[in-house]
Amino acid sequence: MLAALAQMETLQAQMNSLSIDAFTPLELLDLQQRRETLAWQQPVLDHTIYQRLRAECTPKELGASSYTKVLAARLRISEAEAFRRLKNAELLGPRTALTGEPMPPALPNVAAAQEKGQLGPEHVSEIKSFFRTLPQSVDFQAREAAETDLARHACTLGVDGFAAVADRLKYLLDQDGTFTDADRQARRGLRLGRQRPDGTVPFSGYLTPEAAATWEAVKAKLAAPGMCNPADDTPQVDGEPDSEHAATDARTQSQRDHDAFLAAGRAVLASGDLGQHKGLPATIIIRTELKDLEKAAGHGLTAGGTLIPMRDVIRMASHAYLWLALFDGKGVPLHLGRTRRTASPGQRIVLLAQHRGCTAPGCTADGYHSEVHHANKDWKDGGNTDVEDMTLACGPDNRMVETTGWTTRNRPQDGVTEWVPPPALDCGQSRTNPYHHPDRILAPDEPDDDPPGDDP
Repeated sequence: MLAALAQMETLQAQMNSLSIDAFTPLELLDLQQRRETLAWQQPVLDHTIYQRLRAECTPKELGASSYTKVLAARLRISEAEAFRRLKNAELLGPRTALTGEPMPPALPNVAAAQEKGQLGPEHVSEIKSFFRTLPQSVDFQAREAAETDLARHACTLGVDGFAAVADRLKYLLDQDGTFTDADRQARRGLRLGRQRPDGTVPFSGYLTPEAAATWEAVKAKLAAPGMCNPADDTPQVDGEPDSEHAATDARTQSQRDHDAFLAAGRAVLASGDLGQHKGLPATIIIRTELKDLEKAAGHGLTAGGTLIPMRDVIRMASHAYLWLALFDGKGVPLHLGRTRRTASPGQRIVLLAQHRGCTAPGCTADGYHSEVHHANKDWKDGGNTDVEDMTLACGPDNRMVETTGWTTRNRPQDGVTEWVPPPALDCGQSRTNPYHHPDRILAPDEPDDDPPGDDP
C-alpha cells in the first residue's frame, strides 16, 4: 500500500508539471472528465480507513475527545468536514457485525457506484438528505428499493436533475404526508450562523408546532406596531401603544419580530430565572479595552464570540444583566488569586474575557461552553487557583488532559495557553488556538513602549 501511495505521489507531481497547451477544448474536457472520475473514486479508500480507525481504537488513544477532532487536527480540515467524512464512511464504508463477520455498506448500491466513479460527493449529499428527511412511516423494503433507484439515477443525472428526481421519489413514497411527531422532533432546531462583516448574524431553523404556537403568542404582544421600537427614547414593552404611535411605526413585520425576540430575551435575562451557568449567573459577558471605552469607539467581544459596537456596549451597560470586563491595551488581566479549587465568579469573568473560548488547538467552543482548567499544574498536584495559572477548556478537552497524556501551560510572557501532546501523538500540530483571537494573527502585539521599571 505504501509503495502504491508513493507511486501515486510521484505520478501526481509529474501530472502537475506536464503541459496541456497542445490540447483542444474538447480534449481538455475529456481530460477533466477522466480526472473527475478518479476524484469521485477517492473516498472509497477513505471510508475503509475511517471505519478501521473507529473499530480498532478510541479517539482518546489518538489524543482527542472525538474522531471528528482527530481528523480535524491531523488533516487540518474543519470539524464540519471531518464529521461529513465520518458520516459518509458509516453509510458507504465496510461494516463488521457483532460476531465479527463482514457486512456490506449501509447503502450498498450507492457505495458500488462510488467505487466505479459514477457519482460524486454532491450526489451523495442529496442521497443522505433524502434518507434523513424521509418519514419514519416508510418501511424497510421501500427504503431498500429507494436506495437502488437513487443509485441508478445518480449514475446518469447531473446534481440538479437528480435532486428533482429524489424529491419526486420522496413524494411518491409518502403521498399522504404521514409525518409523525418523531419526524417533527427530529427536524426541529435553530441555528446562528457566522457573524457577517456588517455585524448581523444569520438566523434560521425549524420550530415544532408547540414552539411556533409559543412564539406566536409572544410576538402577538411584543411585535405589535408601536411595541419594543428601538427608535423610541423609551421603547414600550408593557401595556398597549396608542393608535397614533402604532400608526407611525415604520418597521417591517420581520423587523418587529426581531425586536420582539430581543425584548423577550432581555426580560428573561433580567428576571434571573435562568439561574447559573458554569458557576456564573446566566448573563451577557463583554470584554473590551479601557481606551476604546473612553473614546466610545471600537467594539466589545462577548463570551460567545459576537462583536458588538461600542455604542451598543455602552447602552447595554445600563442594564442589570450585563457584566463588563475591562483590559488594558496589552490584554493582560489583573492577578486574581484564590485558595480554593474552583474559580470564583470574578476569576471566571476574567478568563472568559482573556481567552474567549476553549484554548485547545482547533477547538471552536466559545466561552459560554468552556470550563475553567488549571493550566500550569492541577489542583490535586499542588496547583494554584490564580487567574494566571488557569485557562479555559471545553468539557471534552478538559477531560482529555486527564486521560490522554496531554499537558497544558500558560506562557509567562503573554498568558497564551499551549497544549503539548504526548510524544507518540506529536505530529507537529499547533500548540495554541488562534480561532478565538484572529487579532493576534492580523495585528501582532507591538513591543512595549515603556521599559520596565518606569512606572511611578
